[in-house]
Amino acid sequence: MMKQVLLALAAGVLFGAGLALSGMADPAKVRGFLDIFGAWNPTLAFVMAGAMLPMGIAWRIQARLRAPLAAAGFNLPDTSRLDARLIGGAVLFGIGWGVAGLCPGPAIADLALAPRGAAIFVLAMLAGMALLKIITSRKGREPVGKYAK
Repeated sequence: MMKQVLLALAAGVLFGAGLALSGMADPAKVRGFLDIFGAWNPTLAFVMAGAMLPMGIAWRIQARLRAPLAAAGFNLPDTSRLDARLIGGAVLFGIGWGVAGLCPGPAIADLALAPRGAAIFVLAMLAGMALLKIITSRKGREPVGKYAK
């Protein structure tokens, strides 16, 4: 258990440092990337392109492993189905990302860098997660995913 916590902490610190160093914790940069008909800022595109090589390597390594370093097995999606719930969630995520210039990872990192704006976002995100749990439990449908409960 302690190994998992330390690995998660190390991954979070590495991710947060990457966000801070790349400037992607700055909502103005993200909104600049999304402003394709105005003062477009391509920085995020370079960050995404730069992430493709290490991710490709990670997928190749994962395919050869029986289990991850800190768990009994991999927790990979068991479906590739595109349904209304997935598409609606993606649209809602995109709208929130475009309006706020933040998504969950940078918002958590921004709690240390720009706490006032990030706290509002994080509270709204947590409220949305709670609302999903309420709605799905009323419909007798459990939220999807490992961390749903």
